Amino acid sequence: MAVKSIDLQTVLDSVYNGIVACDTDGRIILINESAARVAGQPKDKLMGARVDQVFPNTGLLEIIRTGENRPHQRLNFQGRLLLSNRSPIRNADGELVGAIGVFQDNSELESMTHAFKEEKKVAEELQDIIESSYDGMWITDGQGYTLHVNSAYERISGMKKEEVLGKHMQELVDKGYFSDSVTLHVLEKKERVTMMHEIRKTGKRALITGNPIFDENGEIVRVVTNVRDITELLNLKQDLEDKAKQAARYQNELAQLRSKSIYDDIVVESPQMRHIFDLATWVGQVDSTVLILGESGVGKEVVTQIVVRSSERRDEPFIKVNCGAIPENLLESELFGYEKGSFTGADKKGKPGMFELAHKGTILLDEVAEIPLNLQVKLLRAIQEQEIIRVGGTKPLKLDVRIIAATNRDLDELVRTGQFREDLFYRLNVIPITVPPLRERREDIPALIELFLCKYNEKYRLNKTLAPETVERLVSYDWPGNVRELQNIVERMVVLSRDDEVGPDALPLQLKSVGKTDADFHVDVSGVVPLKDALFEVEKKLVVKALQKYGTTRRAAEALGVDQSTVVRKYQRIRELEAGM
Repeated sequence: MAVKSIDLQTVLDSVYNGIVACDTDGRIILINESAARVAGQPKDKLMGARVDQVFPNTGLLEIIRTGENRPHQRLNFQGRLLLSNRSPIRNADGELVGAIGVFQDNSELESMTHAFKEEKKVAEELQDIIESSYDGMWITDGQGYTLHVNSAYERISGMKKEEVLGKHMQELVDKGYFSDSVTLHVLEKKERVTMMHEIRKTGKRALITGNPIFDENGEIVRVVTNVRDITELLNLKQDLEDKAKQAARYQNELAQLRSKSIYDDIVVESPQMRHIFDLATWVGQVDSTVLILGESGVGKEVVTQIVVRSSERRDEPFIKVNCGAIPENLLESELFGYEKGSFTGADKKGKPGMFELAHKGTILLDEVAEIPLNLQVKLLRAIQEQEIIRVGGTKPLKLDVRIIAATNRDLDELVRTGQFREDLFYRLNVIPITVPPLRERREDIPALIELFLCKYNEKYRLNKTLAPETVERLVSYDWPGNVRELQNIVERMVVLSRDDEVGPDALPLQLKSVGKTDADFHVDVSGVVPLKDALFEVEKKLVVKALQKYGTTRRAAEALGVDQSTVVRKYQRIRELEAGM
């Protein structure tokens, strides 16, 4: 079968990747169109030029010095990040006669178009170049018969060239050498074809690109297939994805640790508060709008602080606005500011509003349900467009503000009755966080008591303790005013009680009758004991009495207002301590 010869340079110019070769003096002896295009100079002007002057940091001179292959080398050239395979060129006697570099623009890697378009060797120099390539190369004629396979392909595939030379690609597919052939697809479609392929014999993953070479009549005379082993690249990609997931997990854990270290005064004993703490910490890492719901005094502002301190905006302004405490006729100017001369009594220079002051940071709109309907439209625009217009102004001001809203009212009901805009509600209710009342998380009460007792002892330079019966009454109370009411009562007892141990007589009237129906339920402690010990005794009495009365941990947990697992855990600890004694 006659083989049509073509010019070496024509073959090289058909190669998609850049190819440049130099002699042992570092002068360019061969360069293709792709490499000349990257260099930004005509090809004929580059022949004979110093390779390190055309391509600084090319590394080909190092190849000549060491005689070693340098695959997968990164090279920054004129703002382009090139991935280069560099190899020595040796003649038939093994003598080093030069070096060759094959490179690709790494930005085009995703298009998977790094194949060589090559023709059969027409000269020994071209044979050396093909054999020096680190990528595998498979060349067929226009009918699909194999003309050449380089040694790199043998390495990647585990096959010997003697097995396939002269054979048609369809024959090799039929015999099971390949499950598919990119060459056959190229011959059928008459265009470049790229496919992923797993090589059966070695188990390697390869990116295979077949390129047709056309004659002057538009007929395919050669198909040059480039085979790149991307097993390591795919493994690296998977490693990067795994590390990205791990980094996200570490970021969340770090945010939680940061919040816990900042807020030593946060109580998260109950499962409900643990969940809220974790959620607020996680949400803090994004800029979504947060709506915090709950009765008055449950600690909505504390949750807001967790969100803010967990965010990237933690060092930026944090502006708190109590929308219910500002007169309606002043609320608009307070929120959005005003221009000079906007109204009688206005500052002559104008004044920035709370939203402007919160630029780059966070704004808390407490009691957001109290904003009148006419201002809700303007607030909706501020949220949607991230821009405001001052009172008396005409120019929109672009802002970057994270919005947190809070209310103790039922917004669903207000929307149904027309007192709150539905579109604004949906804009605010992106991430709702509902803080349960204190009566639904009684596990937090002993820890809160200890927290407030320490706080006011330190503030007033006292050393008060609470009698166990006092703690029992506090735990049993329903707390309509929630945490705020508990804090106020603890402070009142610390300040007004003249005894070092605050007994139940110091309790407000509404708490004195709490728990009296169980007259046999009280704790006897002789003298002053550490508060933690007293709290343990209270928990012990409550847990044991509930189990005796209701018979099961589930019913006892319902009566105590805690999870069943909490009752089981605490009862197990009680038994362990008693067994130890």
